[in-house]
Amino acid sequence: MVVEEPQEPEIPVTILTGFLGAGKTTLLNRILKENHQFKIAIIENEFGTENIDNDLLVTEQKEQIVSMNNGCVCCTIRGDLSRVLTNLRLKRDRGEIDFDYVVLETSGVANPGPVAQTFFMDDAVAPFFRLDGIVTVVDAKYGAKTLDDEANARDQVGFADRILVSKCDLVTPAELEALESRLRSMNARAPIRRVDMGKCPVDVVLNISGFNMNDVLDVDPNFFVDDHHHHHHNDDIHTFVYDSEKPFDPMKLERYIMSLTSVYGPDMLRYKGILYFKDVDRRVVFQGVHMLAVSDVLGPWGDRKPFSKLVFIGRNLPEEAIRKGLDTCLA
Repeated sequence: MVVEEPQEPEIPVTILTGFLGAGKTTLLNRILKENHQFKIAIIENEFGTENIDNDLLVTEQKEQIVSMNNGCVCCTIRGDLSRVLTNLRLKRDRGEIDFDYVVLETSGVANPGPVAQTFFMDDAVAPFFRLDGIVTVVDAKYGAKTLDDEANARDQVGFADRILVSKCDLVTPAELEALESRLRSMNARAPIRRVDMGKCPVDVVLNISGFNMNDVLDVDPNFFVDDHHHHHHNDDIHTFVYDSEKPFDPMKLERYIMSLTSVYGPDMLRYKGILYFKDVDRRVVFQGVHMLAVSDVLGPWGDRKPFSKLVFIGRNLPEEAIRKGLDTCLA
């Protein structure tokens, strides 16, 4: 597996996605008004049905940037995301605006996958902007029905590094637990937090390090109890974990991951792992979005017994076939 030494881009970015009416705009307005240490540029997707409060952002046909009194700025997307980010960066370089963080709101019907890939694959974006994480907002009242009806809503859950559940007071404790159990079965990596959007702490959304290359694989402990690892409601998005104490053959695994992503890449939403390679005394981590996978080398195993652990979140992935394929890559 090819190991890259990534250079850390300067500007972190949070993708805020979620169900229509779940409270993303309430959360954005809180961020725009809150006294925090960041100077945030919020990019609002013009295709959403909700808008930032009119007194904060006036929606016009042309692109507009509005400065807030807490140091934040807000703009609407007109066209290509890469161009918008580049324009913001150039305005910052010229001293026309000042920001040190970007929050990108996608519309309630958007698939965040292509947006996430922009930060890895676009040469105009990747050197300057670092994807910090994807935060998905789920409406407790209508969440189950939305998951049943909307494929993109299921994708939004699958891509998430953190899931915020809103409007919890509108459902019974049993309904809320059933929804959270379903969300865990779809994405066991993402911590789930019940929130009031108008009072949500900013640090729940920002600087969550969802795309950091590290060896901490956060899989919800409840994933392994009460049969949470079985499908709920026949959801097409599902999590599974592969682990082994036997070392991988590096070349075999690289070829297999390449073939896996070439066939199933569009349905591989997020995958992340720590790898134990034969004759390598250091931990290797890798993660990917769709067809794009990157890897890095961490410190030595030390006193810890080496192991491999990979988490896959995807759409109708052939779990048993993938497990057998990974088995064939063991040394």
